[in-house]
Amino acid sequence: MLSLETVITFAAAATILCWVPGPDNLFVLMQSAIYGRGVGLSVTAGLCVGLIFHTVAVSLGVAAIFQTSQFAFDALKFIGAGYLVYLAYKAFRAVPDELEAGTAKVKPMWQMMARGVVMNVTNPKVAIFFLAFLPQFTSTANGSIVFQMLQLGGIFILCAFTSFAVISLLAGSISAWLKRSDRSQVILNRVAGLVFVGLAAKLATAHR
Repeated sequence: MLSLETVITFAAAATILCWVPGPDNLFVLMQSAIYGRGVGLSVTAGLCVGLIFHTVAVSLGVAAIFQTSQFAFDALKFIGAGYLVYLAYKAFRAVPDELEAGTAKVKPMWQMMARGVVMNVTNPKVAIFFLAFLPQFTSTANGSIVFQMLQLGGIFILCAFTSFAVISLLAGSISAWLKRSDRSQVILNRVAGLVFVGLAAKLATAHR
């Protein structure tokens, strides 16, 4: 069982890391700004489901495969990079939402949540980060290491969800204004496309 001191220290470190600009929070930021708070929260939920996958993988030692196998690491990162390029293509081709009866076309929440899941799961750097980060807060004196890793992963997910939810709410506040301006929507979609291309390039050139 984790000590209260460990929980507080880890939660503080995790929260800080969640606010450092990276693929996940930038993804939440752009999707929230374009489609609104609801979509941003759906993406956030999807990203956190992906973190559950990484937590279990690290706790069971599966993530070590990505650290030792160059083929497995490269295969997953190129799948992730390809998906980001696809999202960039969609963003560049996007047209302003047409307003009907005062409401804008809403993206299916399950679809946006799925984007978050795929975005997170296909990033092997997350698994390796967890593999390096979580064990630092464990101790054999506190019982099962696997159980401690699962606890730490759960705390990280809670911190990530809270942080990304705040980002969603803040970025989503400009969504209503964007939907009243076709030009603003086009510009933001182009910016989102460039961000996705940049993230894809960063992931594709990542090393273990």
